[in-house]
Amino acid sequence: MKKLKSGREADESNLSHTKWNCMYHIVFIPKYRRKSIYGKLRRDIGTYLRRLCDYKDVEIIEANACIDHIHMLVKIPPTLSISQFMGFLKGKSALMIFDNHSNLKYKYGQRTFWAKGYYVSTVGLNKQTIKKYIKNQEIEDKISDERNIKEYQDPFKGV
Repeated sequence: MKKLKSGREADESNLSHTKWNCMYHIVFIPKYRRKSIYGKLRRDIGTYLRRLCDYKDVEIIEANACIDHIHMLVKIPPTLSISQFMGFLKGKSALMIFDNHSNLKYKYGQRTFWAKGYYVSTVGLNKQTIKKYIKNQEIEDKISDERNIKEYQDPFKGV
């Protein structure tokens, strides 16, 4: 989260004309729920996942590698769908794992480290935050309109 000048943290991020707060809770597992994540691969997998999230401008809010699955709470920009992101994350991380740990190629075969599916759940805002946003949006629109009003004069009339 970004810090504001007032010292408090902003809940939303900005695009050109958009404020967004798209957070997802994701759980995915290695193929056959093998217990290989928790061993010596745990640190490397965390490094790969962080690097891949940085490539796509995805913020990891919280993450945990359990014995046979991974939990992630991520903030994904609205320009990227969750299915695109998961395909990228699981596909590229599997390639990175097999490139850096060549002995796993014989255990897992065909470079399939992760199971096919995943679990995803949205993390939403409460009603008070939405009401506050809607109320403040009207005030911000009025202020913006007042700043943008210009007195147009016809340069050909000389007035």
